[in-house]
Amino acid sequence: MDPVDVVLPCLDEAAALPGVLAALPPGYRAIVVDNGSTDGSPEVAAAHGARVVHEPRKGYGAAVHTGLEHARTDVVCFLDADGSLDPAELVPLVTAVSGGAHLAVGRRVPVSRGVWPWHARAGNHVLAALLRRRGLPVSDIAPARAVRRRDLLNLDVRDRAFGYPLELLLRAADARWRVVELDVAYGPRALGTRSKVSGSVRGTVRAVRDMARVLR
Repeated sequence: MDPVDVVLPCLDEAAALPGVLAALPPGYRAIVVDNGSTDGSPEVAAAHGARVVHEPRKGYGAAVHTGLEHARTDVVCFLDADGSLDPAELVPLVTAVSGGAHLAVGRRVPVSRGVWPWHARAGNHVLAALLRRRGLPVSDIAPARAVRRRDLLNLDVRDRAFGYPLELLLRAADARWRVVELDVAYGPRALGTRSKVSGSVRGTVRAVRDMARVLR
């Protein structure tokens, strides 16, 4: 099997990184993009075998794009570094891309109540509905995805904040990409970490605001 680079945007995820990195399937290589952590995340990542790059510009999209630029494999994956998603779930996404999909994304399926707070689910529901109106049959603004590196670079996603995942899907729809959505188990974050989005109503509102901006 060809190797696959996995981009892990990271902001203060030291408690989660050992488990996430240990769970990567064989041949899947971690690129941890540190976005200004103060908890020693870069050192933890390096100690557990990850390639670490630094992105000083704050923002999810900035970290993701920097990771994409540093990736070298044909197919690249993106995954949250908080431990809420099993890296093994990336394998079916990569298989879908290898089988002809332009983009494969994960549809989160909570493993228990309380994993996905109501305010985060509501914001996701509204944005997914807008995407479906544009002809893209998805139900989640996916935190896990697989795509060919060159295709994503050519798509030219510009947002560098929380609007990045939505802009990616909008541009994919406009480009008439074949997008495959597969269920992925969504569990609790690793103890000692806190979500920058779903951890508070304020964080969710900020993310929805960033995403709404790309709809204009």
